[in-house]
Amino acid sequence: MSSSSKEPQLSNPLLAQSQNPTYGIPIQEPPQTYILLPYLRRRRLFPSDPAVSLSRLHLRHLSVSSHPNPKLDINLALTVKIRNRDFFSLDYNSIVVSIGYRGRRLGFVTSDGGKIRARGVSYVDAELDLDGIRVIKDAFYLIEDILKGSIPFETVTEVDGRLHVLFFDIPVDGRISCSVYVNPDNQTVVRQDCYPE
Repeated sequence: MSSSSKEPQLSNPLLAQSQNPTYGIPIQEPPQTYILLPYLRRRRLFPSDPAVSLSRLHLRHLSVSSHPNPKLDINLALTVKIRNRDFFSLDYNSIVVSIGYRGRRLGFVTSDGGKIRARGVSYVDAELDLDGIRVIKDAFYLIEDILKGSIPFETVTEVDGRLHVLFFDIPVDGRISCSVYVNPDNQTVVRQDCYPE
């Protein structure tokens, strides 16, 4: 028997990790750590909704009559700013501006559509005129707000349009809600808080 014979090699890697062939002592291999990276897709040209903001709001007229039934007359003039954030032109069909009081819609006005170039901005004027709106259900709150010197109204502006992407028209819309506080004595806007949606 040759003295230069080599020790048998272990072909099973699990056995190689579990014991030392020379001393028979188990070998503790340090645990391996794996880092999972998220799969990142390349961002495609995906259309985004237009950014809508209220650049100007002016109260032209406000009157409250209590006889024979509580009624409200209000006239608001406002300018809506529409910004097209995409690299494609935007056609909007209409702009709808509505006004409400304590969660109840009083009325609305619709303006004509138009076109905004890619990455462009457009300003649209709208006038909301409501005459003789009955507020019987909210008469108590209306009187209370008048005595406080501040009547809270809610305005919602919605833009309905289409983006022209290659050979497709993709529907998009923009919306902004505003809380408008009006002083009934001097008929001025005391404060307005707007929240894009």
